[in-house]
Amino acid sequence: MVQKSSQQRDLFESERSFRLLVEGVADYALYMLDPAGIITSWNSGGERIKGYSSAEIVGQHFSRFYTEVDRANGKPARALGIARDKGRYEEEGWRVRKDGTFFWASVVIDPIFEHGQLIGFAKITRDITERRDTQLKLEAMQKQLAESQKFDALGQLTGGVAHDFNNLLMIISGSLHILKRGAIDDAKLQRAISAIETATKRGAALTGQLLTFARRQSVNPQAIDFAERIASIREVLEAGVGSSVRLAFDIDRDVWPITTDASELETALLNLVINARDAMPDGGTVTISARNVVLNETLLTGEFVAIDIADTGLGIPSDVVDKIFEPFFTTKPIGKGTGLGLSQVHGFAHQAGGTVRVASELGKGTTFTILLPRGEDAPVREATEARSLRGSGTVLLVEDNPEVAIVSIGLLEQLGYHVRRVPDAESALRELEHNGVDFVFSDIVMPGKMDGLTLAHRLRQIRPDLPILLATGYSEAAAGVRGDFPILRKPYEIHELSEAIAKLPR
Repeated sequence: MVQKSSQQRDLFESERSFRLLVEGVADYALYMLDPAGIITSWNSGGERIKGYSSAEIVGQHFSRFYTEVDRANGKPARALGIARDKGRYEEEGWRVRKDGTFFWASVVIDPIFEHGQLIGFAKITRDITERRDTQLKLEAMQKQLAESQKFDALGQLTGGVAHDFNNLLMIISGSLHILKRGAIDDAKLQRAISAIETATKRGAALTGQLLTFARRQSVNPQAIDFAERIASIREVLEAGVGSSVRLAFDIDRDVWPITTDASELETALLNLVINARDAMPDGGTVTISARNVVLNETLLTGEFVAIDIADTGLGIPSDVVDKIFEPFFTTKPIGKGTGLGLSQVHGFAHQAGGTVRVASELGKGTTFTILLPRGEDAPVREATEARSLRGSGTVLLVEDNPEVAIVSIGLLEQLGYHVRRVPDAESALRELEHNGVDFVFSDIVMPGKMDGLTLAHRLRQIRPDLPILLATGYSEAAAGVRGDFPILRKPYEIHELSEAIAKLPR
């Protein structure tokens, strides 16, 4: 009798200890259900996670923790059935707290049998909302990293091709100018030259888009008032959409200035407007809007101007959205698009320190959003001073490509300059030790220990008053210029060369 009493006491103490342990667990909702799903016990973890006290919830059906959609679909009963038949039920999904808020739950349901008879269920619920959010952010970052690596690889390929192609275009365009002067009286030859000139300009435009995608285009950032810029190119944009599409504007009056390359911004807007037009074969509306936004995201933080280009067109299929920014990808018929328009927008936005996003719904339209960092300085208008296109004096040309050098020498001599040419930066420094020049005109990408930008900085130290003009078809180093030196983009024409020289400080 004494032994039986001792066993009962031990059993009672064991059950009491287990009950205290279960009731004291705060990180998990641990509770029991009867075979029909009615809650028969409740712990402090259940109250902390779901908001119900024991008095409020014991005797209620556990389905009240599920969303309305899940209840309508019979999910609670199905969960108990799986637990009963298979010995366990596990899942993650949305659950509802007492106050109506949702949380992401990890749920385990185990059946309890006694003598082969189901007497209820043990249910464990854990709030893993933070873990899920962290996992989603990690997956988003991994996806963005993979996309970035893919775009970088494509960028290296396209940038390298475009670099060499720009030198070829420089030779063609420069030689055309010389040919035109000698074919004034030959109408047939003039037409042939004009056709080559048009093709050269088209090639230069395509190369520029490639370089912008590759983020290797030399940029000339300046402070821009977006509303003023839109007003100045409104006619161009309206011409781009055509007569069947309406162009609307919704620019906030207090939108911040942005600091970026004006030409690339205009090209990006025109590309998106034309893309929107093509998505509306039966007509519609394209709306350009701009507003201020403050972002606090993992990869984008600070003050930005959000520029939306929204259409009412066909929308983009979900299996296509992930590919639209890749160069040469297009859904347009052959001859109707190069597949470089959206890649130019992507490259421009990221090169400017922002990004581009797309939201689309089939049959309802698409919205592209360009996010550009807020500019630090208010836009200023530079006064232009008319100068003579003819020049005089001596220029030191630093160019390693002999064919490009011949063309550049020809253009400079036509402008009235005497030219001395050297193939690299080291030769330029030696030449300047013995002979004076009026200014230096140097390519950025060159062989040797110094590129053109390094040469320019060295000359700034030893000859601070010597004017320097840089040229490039592409250069990662050019991204570091940031207004320190003027840059002329290859391929350039004689009037562009003349204007760039005219703006040099004397």
